[in-house]
Amino acid sequence: MNDSVFIHTQDQLKQLAADVLAFAREKGGTDAAVDISEGSGLSVSVRRGKIETIEQNKDKGMGVTVYIGQKRGNASTSDFSPAAMRATVDAAYNIARFTADDDCAGLAEAELLEMAPRDLRLCYPWRISTEEAVELAKRAEGAAFDVDARITNSEGGSVHVQQSHFVSANSRGFSGGYPFSRHTLSVAPIAGKGAKMQRDDWYTSVRDASKMASPEAVGRYAAERALARLNARKLDTRTCPVLFEAPLAAGLLGAFVQATSGGALYRKSTFLLDSLGQSVFPKHIQILEDPHLVGEVGSAPFDEEGVRTVRRNVVKDGVVQGYFLSTYSARKLGMQTTGNAGGSHNLFMTSSSTKRADDFAGMLRKMGRGLLVTELMGQGTNYVTGDYSRGASGFWVENGVIQYPVEEITIAGNMKDMFQKIVAIGNDTLTRGNKSTGSILIENMVIAGS
Repeated sequence: MNDSVFIHTQDQLKQLAADVLAFAREKGGTDAAVDISEGSGLSVSVRRGKIETIEQNKDKGMGVTVYIGQKRGNASTSDFSPAAMRATVDAAYNIARFTADDDCAGLAEAELLEMAPRDLRLCYPWRISTEEAVELAKRAEGAAFDVDARITNSEGGSVHVQQSHFVSANSRGFSGGYPFSRHTLSVAPIAGKGAKMQRDDWYTSVRDASKMASPEAVGRYAAERALARLNARKLDTRTCPVLFEAPLAAGLLGAFVQATSGGALYRKSTFLLDSLGQSVFPKHIQILEDPHLVGEVGSAPFDEEGVRTVRRNVVKDGVVQGYFLSTYSARKLGMQTTGNAGGSHNLFMTSSSTKRADDFAGMLRKMGRGLLVTELMGQGTNYVTGDYSRGASGFWVENGVIQYPVEEITIAGNMKDMFQKIVAIGNDTLTRGNKSTGSILIENMVIAGS
């Protein structure tokens, strides 16, 4: 990675962080932490072959936390001058003076901090010009239009390029940071005319642009998805098996993460309260967290508090082995941080019963008769009770073969039951953000239709 894409080097950011911690000590703080970052990016969008937006961003920021015993204050600035940094420390200190003591506040214990972070090679700057980015977006959208004359419109094609770096440091000896990147190409075509129009989209998002799917492949697949939804029908109300397509299956994994995260647990606002050591899934389900994969979107050698991350089995043979905890939430629960301040890392949800034949077509055959869900609408998950109700569209399946598209339905159940009723996970694995899973087959759910 060449630091020349940034104004400051990593060493310069580390020196700024050290200066801030020194200011905090001078002020009288008993502990302090600082996060400093800067980045740059480019976003372009086109619609029907014409440029809609071009945005370029350069940003930087600094966040300071000062502790006075177990009182905590935070302040931030985008000015890296010594005077501004001192003023920010002063502001954080003064806020801390007037806050109440919190028995769980404070930095992570020194022995948990990652003092020798490994290089996971997370930054691949994409030196692409605005003209080149526009051309890629046009190629993706053009490929969608070329698939079929029934692709009549488009919500556009877009390219987003971002590269940033940061340094975190605290008064217990931790100082670490690294550069990272994320680049995305997407397109959203519309098929049909009038009241019978259907839209869909597809995207590719990676750290290294050389691993990005071609704009033609993205455009064609997005168009095929939109075309497949034409002439959708309604269903009457029924109970049947439901197959969540892989991109949506990642959302089910995300729901598990949210329900077993520290904030929800110590507030007692989750349907998976006290689930540690409990069989939340069938025995064939495994969930692995691996933060140390080179070049992956969800990789990190340490969390937002500087705590070292670890590879671990979050769920083994259906049994919950660990939560997702920060230092604060762990203390509230009388436990130890899991290195998840800021969220989960690379998660892999698999089934020990998955076979080579369990590709997407194989999963349809395994379901036999039921609903394939390809889109969800609304935010119908109650994390306190686990009740789940989402607007949906997809395809009706008979004898393992897609028969016709369906729309204007609602799927409903309870997340506890849904997790227990996972029949199979396909090997059609897809990564969305930091979550990887194949399509997920639920034994049955209620379909509310006409």
